[in-house]
Amino acid sequence: MVNFKEDEQLKMLNHSCAHLMAQAIKHLYPQAKFWVGPVVAEGFYYDVDLGDDVIRDEDIAAIEKEMKKVAKSGKKIIRHEITKEEALEMFKDDEYKLDLINGLEDGNISCYTQGDFTDLCRGPHVDNVKLCRHFKLLRHSGAYWKGDSKNKVLQRIYGVCFPTAEELEAHLQLLEEAKERDHRKIGKDMELFMVDDLVGRGLPMFLPKGYTIWQELENYIKEKERKLGYQHVMTPCVGTVNLYKTSGHWDHYKENMFPAMEVDDEAFVLRPMNCPHHMMIYANKRHSYRDLPIRIGEIAHDFRYEASGTLKGIERGRHFCQNDAHLFVTPEQIKDEISRVVDLIFSTYEDFGITDYRCVLSLRDPEDKEKYHDDDEMWNKAENALREVMNELGLEYTEEIGEAAFYGPKLDVNVKPAVGNEITLSTCQLDFCLPAKFQLTYVDKDGEKKTPVVLHRAILGSLDRFMAYILEETKGNLPTWLAPIQVKVMPVKTDDDDLNAYANEICELLEAQNVRVDLDNRSEKLGYRMREGQIQKVPYLLVIGFNEKDNRTVSYRLHGEKDTTVVGLDEFVEKIVDEIKNKVH
Repeated sequence: MVNFKEDEQLKMLNHSCAHLMAQAIKHLYPQAKFWVGPVVAEGFYYDVDLGDDVIRDEDIAAIEKEMKKVAKSGKKIIRHEITKEEALEMFKDDEYKLDLINGLEDGNISCYTQGDFTDLCRGPHVDNVKLCRHFKLLRHSGAYWKGDSKNKVLQRIYGVCFPTAEELEAHLQLLEEAKERDHRKIGKDMELFMVDDLVGRGLPMFLPKGYTIWQELENYIKEKERKLGYQHVMTPCVGTVNLYKTSGHWDHYKENMFPAMEVDDEAFVLRPMNCPHHMMIYANKRHSYRDLPIRIGEIAHDFRYEASGTLKGIERGRHFCQNDAHLFVTPEQIKDEISRVVDLIFSTYEDFGITDYRCVLSLRDPEDKEKYHDDDEMWNKAENALREVMNELGLEYTEEIGEAAFYGPKLDVNVKPAVGNEITLSTCQLDFCLPAKFQLTYVDKDGEKKTPVVLHRAILGSLDRFMAYILEETKGNLPTWLAPIQVKVMPVKTDDDDLNAYANEICELLEAQNVRVDLDNRSEKLGYRMREGQIQKVPYLLVIGFNEKDNRTVSYRLHGEKDTTVVGLDEFVEKIVDEIKNKVH
């Protein structure tokens, strides 16, 4: 998907198109007053005050028609400069422009004029309005002036613009594809999760079917971890402020945390991550070098105060569950443990059919003393150690400055979704910092106390985001082992006792094998029940008629296919049990 802010030519074109839209709106709504019209990653928008008028869906077409008319005129877009005093006089009846002007330093202010429309702007712009003719207005919404809920709600209209009609059409097709893949739409259709402002924005609730998927993911990764010697723990969702002062999160991460709560003369916060708790578990007893590596894992509930504009279903929320683990190792064990983590990441990706990914060595920005723990010697040691291990493992990777955790460098594995921007799923972080802060030790073979090294790692990342990613990659067509309902059984005639009895027998046989099955014998037409099963993306739809009953067979249709297959009942049970056991994807 195009990021309009990263391409300078597209950025200039889309900002010019925002002015074209404002000009058209001014023609249709002479009372219109404009706040700002920036380019954003997905195109452009303009915030407008129309007084008592409200933009509705049907009004968008009229605005587009007027925009095309203005674009056809081919008016030049001309830059000129005026003094601050002239700007204040020019926009004296527009409180929004006056607010912008008063916030500028003294000196000349640039404006852009196209025909009968002039607007304040730093620019740059394209040469004439005709270049903006390949556009589309996408949606509209309300937006508080300056993003402050105490202010008036303005009307925000979004759009995109491309140099050619072909590029625009291709982008619009991608947007349609993105709509179909949006995990929020899929989650609603499949009844997986919900959000409600009364509970709180960014606090999704998993419905029974969604929680089934969540549990399958939890069981899957825990089983893999147990085979590798991980010990799973459970720790509280809160901690004292002093805990996070000790770890350094209070100094480096406070803005992303929920405010402290005062209870019994002690301050607590909802935890944003789990490493401080796991450090304390390690510190609970003495350790010898013979105990290491110690691998502590947890599916942990975390809370971060994400900006409301960034919230997106279960992909980015204020509550999420990390597939987290902390490996306490000796310096000599670093390479082997990172190698095991890398193997676990790629084994997991193979299980889910994930092939489009890249590795990143995320480093600190040495100039940023606010974001990162200030210890050059520690950073040089950690970054060189991780780089050396990645090279020895033969990993292909790029290096990115400023993407490290505040306490250490990271190996990030970024995946490229079918639509949208690249995201980080898995990570392995090398940490010499926190073990020292918590005064963690082990006794080495010479009887001396040493400080362990900690690897922070997450394979699925957060289960919530991983679920969102898988839903969008598969369009909700989950592999049978992961689907919330794996088989739906539908008798052709729902009022026939014999058919219902056979349908019930099928369900009982499947349930005895731990197959998630749903009997749909509602008094609805078969076609209606079949369509509903398709919407819910059930992998196997079984239609049971008199032939099936008499011959002890089943007729099944795989999701997304039109053909029906008839097999014996026992053969079908064996087939689906094997498919689930082997996690066929």
